[in-house]
Amino acid sequence: MKFVIVAAAILAATAGGAAADGAGIFDTSCAFCHQSGGVGVPGQFPRLAGRVGAIAAKPDGKKFLPQILLHGLSGRITVDGEPILGIMPAFDTLSDDDIAALLSYLTGLDHAAVPFTADEIKAVRAQPSPADMMAERARLSAAKIVP
Repeated sequence: MKFVIVAAAILAATAGGAAADGAGIFDTSCAFCHQSGGVGVPGQFPRLAGRVGAIAAKPDGKKFLPQILLHGLSGRITVDGEPILGIMPAFDTLSDDDIAALLSYLTGLDHAAVPFTADEIKAVRAQPSPADMMAERARLSAAKIVP
């Protein structure tokens, strides 16, 4: 009986791939800069907790977040009244499942989680790279989508 349960667990984990672990991906790929729990470092790395979920709650914001992970972001931004000049690298080497899990995890930090799917990430990945992410962020900031 134990063999059947173990075999079923292995089959479930490998059939179609195991579900990606957003928290684990954050810990290995993002926490070095954005810190544990996504609290950030004022003036250096923006906090993600309480921001990503608020951004994803709006349709344009939800479309914007995968673009940041896939294409990176550089230049000057203001977060919580603090100017930040920096570069966030692209994480386009992560799979669609991993990016969806990561964004779903991040939206749940101090906010009602907004789920992302691998199909949503795949659709963004298929689009041409945005020519100017800062212009899009400025537009979303002016529309009060990105605080």
